[in-house]
Amino acid sequence: MSTTPKSLAELRDVYGPHLNLAPPGGWDADLEPDKLVKTHCCFCGQQCGIQLKVKDNRVVGFEPWTEFPFNEGKLCPKGVKRYLQGNHPDRLTSALVRTEHGFAEVDWEAAMAHTVNEIERIQTQYGKDAFAVLSGVSLTNEKSYLAGKFARLGLGTKNLDYNGRLCMVSAGVGNKKAFGVDRAANSWADIVGADVIWVTGANVAECAPITTDYIWRARDRGAKLIVVDPRITPLARTADLVLPLKPGSDCALTNGVLHLLHKWDLIDWDFVKAHTTGFEQALEEVKDCTPEWTSGLTGLPVAAIEKAARMWGEAETSFLLHARGIEHQSKGVENVLGCINMVLATGRIGKPNCGYATITGQGNGQGGREHGHKCDQLPGNRDIENPEHRKYICEVWNCTDEELPGKGLTAQEIMNAIHTGEIKGLLSLCFNPLVSLPDTEFTRAALSRLEFYVNLDFFLSETAQHADVVLPAALHEEDEGTTTSAEGRVIRINKAVEPPGDARADWKILVEIAQRLGKEKWFGHFTSPEAIFNELRVASKGGTADYFGITYEKIEKNLGVFWPCPELDHPGTPRLFEGGKFFHPDGKAKFIPTRWRPPMEVVDAEYPIWLTTGRVVFHYLSGTQTRRIGFLVEQCPHPYLEIHPRLAALHGIEEGDAVEITSRRGALVLPAKVVKSIRPDTVFIPYHWPGELSANRLTARHLDPLSKIPEYKVSSVRIAKTTKDRFPAELAELQRMAFEARTDQANLPEQVF
Repeated sequence: MSTTPKSLAELRDVYGPHLNLAPPGGWDADLEPDKLVKTHCCFCGQQCGIQLKVKDNRVVGFEPWTEFPFNEGKLCPKGVKRYLQGNHPDRLTSALVRTEHGFAEVDWEAAMAHTVNEIERIQTQYGKDAFAVLSGVSLTNEKSYLAGKFARLGLGTKNLDYNGRLCMVSAGVGNKKAFGVDRAANSWADIVGADVIWVTGANVAECAPITTDYIWRARDRGAKLIVVDPRITPLARTADLVLPLKPGSDCALTNGVLHLLHKWDLIDWDFVKAHTTGFEQALEEVKDCTPEWTSGLTGLPVAAIEKAARMWGEAETSFLLHARGIEHQSKGVENVLGCINMVLATGRIGKPNCGYATITGQGNGQGGREHGHKCDQLPGNRDIENPEHRKYICEVWNCTDEELPGKGLTAQEIMNAIHTGEIKGLLSLCFNPLVSLPDTEFTRAALSRLEFYVNLDFFLSETAQHADVVLPAALHEEDEGTTTSAEGRVIRINKAVEPPGDARADWKILVEIAQRLGKEKWFGHFTSPEAIFNELRVASKGGTADYFGITYEKIEKNLGVFWPCPELDHPGTPRLFEGGKFFHPDGKAKFIPTRWRPPMEVVDAEYPIWLTTGRVVFHYLSGTQTRRIGFLVEQCPHPYLEIHPRLAALHGIEEGDAVEITSRRGALVLPAKVVKSIRPDTVFIPYHWPGELSANRLTARHLDPLSKIPEYKVSSVRIAKTTKDRFPAELAELQRMAFEARTDQANLPEQVF
């Protein structure tokens, strides 16, 4: 049973989170570095270029990398402080096994032998698919590719999925349906030349800060900005038009805009007739989506809806950006397709300064979803249920069709199957589902039912605390490889330092497990990340995500290469769909009708307030890394309830008051942050914290039927003012850590809190 071996407080005392407040030697050390290593930030899908300063096998600082074209030396707060996760007191440097008295350090051989024995026991007793793999897309392309091959041929299980399932997967499904390929249509350079920029469900300034620079450069030359979001995000405060719609009503808005584009004859009929199919069906679906109908569902004024449609429809050039706000819904795919219908109707795609993109959230959210990391996909973005696609990969992998498992369960479905006892064993890496998945207590209960769980990580995450074996893995700067940025640019991750102690690169751990399981023939040749990448190139050849013409040398020489790049002499493809050529067999894009339907959970008399969740600029995903960096904790130590003054007044709530938030899944108590930048019927909680402070104690396991993404952005809750003695103890500890980060004093004076 994978329950925690000690109390959470005892585990926190030993394994953190503790803070790293300063680089080796302190801020005044002024160490002369041995070398500068050009690489990329690990903290979001933009993958900004950065140079790490290395002294005596330790990362001691950074320098801007101004030559890298995407960010030209600019970084967000996380990028500036990212190097402080190295040399960290919480860093795992030895293998751990769970005992009755807590975790105990063991030698590598014992940990690996135990792991392999348990995998074999479970699969012999319950079948191959009773052991599952969950991984993450902060991993490099090489590790993502290897994770897919490891699960399918190393373990022989079909139950593999990734935490991109919680991120960009609705966009991926929508893109493939409409365009036949899953990638941003343009490099970000086309944003700057757009006359109108439509941003929907994307808190750009906090979640993709460098993208703000591209939008502002467009604004400097006169571009108009439309922002759609229930919150008036920092970028929205600079917009020409803000549309603060009701959570979950995004598809109603895009349907309403398409209705008006047709009514006002703002359609590019030449483009639509020559390069698309399905427009008549899409129009039929929106024929009754009048501004009044749209207003009724979205809560937006008719005049604002008409103004947005007019601004979008009459523009000469445009760029539409969206992110998790519309994708984290039980109709995330339909929301994406609604946006794409707006773009296709105006014909503004595949041309200079005209484009469309999802803003990828995770570090390698683009590349990690292309090469077999998903339960339904093979390398090159191939379909695991397509006989021709299977045949090609079997030839590359030198296996039979019978040896290649079929489609497995998605991430949330794997956790559901663990909960029911269908899955008995789990290997996870780069994934912290106890913080990331919805309905936290359900996830905790599921983990407790595993017969064996092995976790690969560099810090003991909240999920790793449930593991039977923890294998210390490598940080981003301790390994090399490639990632693919939000633009579709394949870039090089360069190794700066060696992993400490017994820690080692994830790919080495997976290869060793596979070899110990007797699968040498499929993994023995993987002696370096480049060896894995070279097989990935061949496996992707001919697929929509074709990397065959990309080499490590070519990436370095060109500061990145955009896929598809099918041949060695091909320059790469920064802009897709030029000439109106799409990736479907007929070369045309598809309009997909998007019929309006409500979210899975709506407000009612018992739970009358909308809840939406999201990120803040100072933290990344489940916070495993950023909750350990002093400066970032000082800036944002804990979650809070963002609430409009009118709603706060209705409940007698003032700034800093304790508020109990309750949904059908659970409850938590947080301090109130009273702001005017949110709808009065909606509250917001950032999701980077675990335990009693986890926003996902409130969210539901409702999934989009196609992408299987959870509906994080739409829940219904009730709130009530309560007393501050009900704040969780974790909140006081985080307050103390923020004080420590600010003053370098560990003990918090009572009067400060």
